[in-house]
Amino acid sequence: MNLPLIHISEKPLELEKITQMVTDDGCGAIDIFVGTVRNQTKGKPVLKLDFEAYEKMAISEMAKLAEEASERWPVKKMAIHHRVGTLGIGETAVIIAVSTPHRNASFEACKFVIDTLKQTVPIWKKEIFEDGEVWVAAHP
Repeated sequence: MNLPLIHISEKPLELEKITQMVTDDGCGAIDIFVGTVRNQTKGKPVLKLDFEAYEKMAISEMAKLAEEASERWPVKKMAIHHRVGTLGIGETAVIIAVSTPHRNASFEACKFVIDTLKQTVPIWKKEIFEDGEVWVAAHP
């Protein structure tokens, strides 16, 4: 089954498949950002994270980010995949993969997309601790 380039899923993200989706013979660079669930925040142990999304709007905003990045850099292909639901420590929450002819454009476009995604895309994260839980801002 082919996955869309922009995708939100309750299932684990597949790095190899996403990498293949952006591979292009005309490109000498693929930059991939993989965001994972860490086991602590500000020194406090985290048990797991819950992600929720306003999916229709999130997909639309992620597509806009891909378009904007393609206008700024010579992006050949881009995939943006994000998880929702409950994720354990070490699980992958987001993968952004960008292919370009040269590496600098790939690095810059990928950084732009993850930084902007966290600011503009309606996906929310709740941190769950042993003694409670808290919804956190994209940029704590």
